[in-house]
Amino acid sequence: MSQEMLIVDGLQYSNWSREIFEQMREGGVDAVHATLVYHETTRETLSRLGEWNRRFEAHGDLIMPVRAPGDIERARQAGKVGIFLGAQNCSPIEDDIDMVAVMRDLGLLIMQLTYNNQSLLACGCYEAEDSGITRFGRQVIGEMNRVGMVIDMSHSAERSTLEAVELSERPVIISHANPASFHPAKRNKSDKVLEAIAESGGLLGFSAYPFHLKNGPDCSLDDYCDMIARTADLMGIEHIGIGTDLCQAQPTSVLEWMRNGRWSKAMDYGEGSAGNAGWPQPLAWLRDSRDFPNLVAGLRRRGFDEAEVARIMGRNWVELLERTAVPARAEEAAA
Repeated sequence: MSQEMLIVDGLQYSNWSREIFEQMREGGVDAVHATLVYHETTRETLSRLGEWNRRFEAHGDLIMPVRAPGDIERARQAGKVGIFLGAQNCSPIEDDIDMVAVMRDLGLLIMQLTYNNQSLLACGCYEAEDSGITRFGRQVIGEMNRVGMVIDMSHSAERSTLEAVELSERPVIISHANPASFHPAKRNKSDKVLEAIAESGGLLGFSAYPFHLKNGPDCSLDDYCDMIARTADLMGIEHIGIGTDLCQAQPTSVLEWMRNGRWSKAMDYGEGSAGNAGWPQPLAWLRDSRDFPNLVAGLRRRGFDEAEVARIMGRNWVELLERTAVPARAEEAAA
């Protein structure tokens, strides 16, 4: 496979606009995993899909949908940014296992089993006790494997993540988080989890969300690239990528929806606090998608060669999707 530079961001949730799509293209971004929903029901998820259909229609000169891994290269050849959709919770399927296949057919490539809290499938990283994968969760993991929907454990707790890796016949990912050894946030992951993800053939997308970083908004590019280098030694260069968690131009109300959904009457602050309740200040070296060249330069400066930089910046994401986001029947036919 060619190691030509291809940039894939493994997680963004922005207040999408033509300006943001133009920034992606200006920064050399070829594809983005865009969050579709957080706590939305099946019906609400259909409306979010409808909104994306309108965006693809209105901005078809800039973006196109990625429904299969090969669409990323097709978008690149067309000079457009490929958008692949993911859910940060299992709410789109509610309590109906048939919705896994329905959502995959509609273009949902990735689904998290939890978003911080206990779900019908697994336990989130904010619960005091990690109950692991539920009976329903076992069934859904099997169905996600069958239809080619990627299992994402970014907001899940440790036991649940390790059990998901054990139960899944396909690679499991953490699309946007960092090693807990770099910064001990609740959302960051232990070395044990990272090693298990790598052994599954999965991938870690490094987050640039300041609450996940040492020194927060003041985290330097050199420190960030040092973190990547140490994790490459732990997981292997083929199991790491970028998942910035960029949330551009979003109002505070969206942050509150992420943290509180409909489940809490009291305000939940997530990784923040009552005294730091809003969006964190952006990193000086990654204000928006136009700054991706800064990250490429930082990795080169840290000593990664061109093939390794290409892997981290996007090739590993493409290979992960090729292994994981293809229905089992199609995979068998190809074999």
